[in-house]
Parts: sequence; C-alpha cells; structure tokens
Amino acid sequence: MKQTIVLLIALVIVSCQEKNTNNNSATEMPSAIILHASEFTEASEPLVTSHHEIEFSSAGWLSFEMNIQTAGRYQVKVYGTSKVNTKTYIEDYIDNKDNRNYDITGKMPLSETPFTTVDGTPLNKGVHRIKLHVDGPATIEKITFNLMVPHQSTELTYEQSMTGSQWSLVWSDEFDGTMIDTTKWNYDVGNWGWGNNELEYYTVGEKKNARIENGHLIIEALKDKTGDTWTSARLTTRGNSSFLYGKIEVKGKVPSAKGTWAAGWMLADSYIDELSWPYCGEIDIMESVGFEIDSTNGNGLAHLTAHTATYYHKLNNQISSAPEVKNMSGEFHLYAIEWSPKEIKGFVDGIQYYTYDKTADELEWPFTKPQNILLNLAMGGDWGGSRGMDTVITSQQLLIDYVRVYSLK
Repeated sequence: MKQTIVLLIALVIVSCQEKNTNNNSATEMPSAIILHASEFTEASEPLVTSHHEIEFSSAGWLSFEMNIQTAGRYQVKVYGTSKVNTKTYIEDYIDNKDNRNYDITGKMPLSETPFTTVDGTPLNKGVHRIKLHVDGPATIEKITFNLMVPHQSTELTYEQSMTGSQWSLVWSDEFDGTMIDTTKWNYDVGNWGWGNNELEYYTVGEKKNARIENGHLIIEALKDKTGDTWTSARLTTRGNSSFLYGKIEVKGKVPSAKGTWAAGWMLADSYIDELSWPYCGEIDIMESVGFEIDSTNGNGLAHLTAHTATYYHKLNNQISSAPEVKNMSGEFHLYAIEWSPKEIKGFVDGIQYYTYDKTADELEWPFTKPQNILLNLAMGGDWGGSRGMDTVITSQQLLIDYVRVYSLK
C-alpha cells in the first residue's frame, strides 16, 4: 500500500567551513544537502520509524524532493545499515517523460558500517524528485549530497568548415611531452556507475591511471589489492575546448582482457546530468570491449555509433557499425569520424564503415551543437562486463598515440 505524507522537505545546508553570516559571501557555494529519511514524500509501503530512521523489512523505496543550487558533480552518502548485505541506489527524475530509470549512484552496498558512499554523481541546478531504493531489509537514517566539482562550461569552440578539398589541422595532442596538458584535458571523477553500472573509480591527476610515456597517453585501469574495485581515468576536453563539425581522429591501441571497455568518443557540451542524455547527442568514434578480442590473434570489433533521442541503445535501435579490426589489441589503429551538418561518417584505418544521416528533426539530429572529446577505459558495466570479468588480471591499458581535429579548406 502506498503511503503519502505531506511534508515540506527540509534542506539543511552545511558549510565546509565555519558558518559565515556575511551577506557579501555570494561566491561561497553550499557543500551539502541533507535529506533525513523521515522526511520522505511517498513510500512503497507502511514503514517503521524510530528516532528519525526508516526501517525496511524487505525491498522498497522512499521518494524525496530536493533543490540543487549548483550544477556539478556530487558525493552521495547514504547513512544506513543492513545485516544481510542489502544494496541501495538513488533514482533521479522519477517523473521523467520517457519513463526511464535514471540511476545516479549505481548499486551501493549497505552493511553494519554507518554509511555507504559514491563520488561524481552529476546533478543539474533545480528541483529533483528522487527515489531511494533498497533491495532488502535495511535501516535508513539520511542521505547527503556534497558538491565536489561545479559543472564546467566550455568557452572555446572550434567550428570547422566542411567545404573544400584539403584537410587542415586545427587542434591536436600528440602526447609528446612529459605531462598531460591540462590546457587541453580535464578529468572526470567518481565511481557512481556512469549510467552503466561500471566498476571503476575515475581518479584526477593520478599518474598511476593517466600519464605520458614514450609519446603515448596511457590510461591504465588498476585493480585494488583488497577487493574487486578498480581505478582508471576518463579525460575530457570539456572546460577547455569543444568542437563543431570536422574530421576527428583518435589513434589508439586497446586492451584485450574480458571486462574492459575502452572508448574514444564525443559528448555534447549541453550534457549536465543524466536527463540531458541522449537528447544532447553522443558520437562514438571507437568503442571496444575485451570479450570481443580474439585471444589468439588480437582481432576485435570497433564500434562506431551515434546516440540520439530517437536512436540509442536503451531503445535497442541504435544505428551503429562494428567492423573487425586485425590485431586490434596488438597494434595502433586509426579511428576517425567526418562530421558535417548533414551526416556523420565513421572510418577505421582510412576505410569508411559507418554513416549516420538521420536529420528529420532535433530528436534524430542533435549534432548542430558543440561536443567535447573523451578518452576513457572503463571496467565491467552493463556492456563491458556482460560476459563476466577476467578474475586474474590486475591492470589493463588503453594507449593513445594522438588525437587530431581537421577542417576542410
């Protein structure tokens, strides 16, 4: 039976430092929003309340409303316990028009420790209606949302001409230095599952996970010695540069172990949180999953895809191509797109394998706005981990020789 309680949700703003009552401190941002469990607006069933805690006897949910004042990436803590290893997750935008489940934390284990945490959850400014789900018995006290990094907008956009006869280089990173160039790349951070139930924690500025060696960018996923968790890196040009049209090349060598998920791709600058996707548009220049790599010869499949509100994988109708690449994990190969106002073409080693040309409306063709470039190595997840994980490996590497952007002249 659904229980409805009319309450005004109290949002308690806690400062990182001692409270400042100076009205001129407009640049200070709230660091935490606290939702006490007893302040829920709806629940899946009648619940036992004790000292502001909510007790679940079985699987269920609580819904809340909260007002996010600053768009960005948040640390989410669920203060709760379970004696039977119940898992919890938070669903955002529960009344969205597409009837989608926007999981913004991934599955978080509850135990007899006082709280469970994930980092990097994306939240846009405004009112959010959320649900806390549990899959078994649990006691929940509160949820906190701590701002880690404000959303980064991108001021510089390279808009390329697609008329002419010669390609001219306008932007590149050859990875010839000794350090990752932070005027070109920023880091995404966190372990919230990234909308795909991925296992890795993306670190910021950790050389163990992202570094320059011998003229290559190395993104390395490392397994934690104490468990089944991983660290890795996800680099993005967001905040530095974005791109509209042109030829974009990524030359790389992918890992081969089962459970890996390597990618060079593009995401619209308009992405802020999960409600933005796939309306904002995504272009996958190259995706590779380890279970498709042949262990005897290194051959694999390079997935080229454009994701839009009309065509994307959660509708099972995405328009993609997956050509076989010889010795994909043993040699560098060149992956590229040519993006014009009317179509996107995809190439591997100079041979065209892909065309996306659905332009009837903005739902089919959101690719009139700038996108940023991303490079990452994920572990596990709904796709990368769909055939299981190699339990022996402790590290895997994605190597990038260069990234280049061209305009026609």
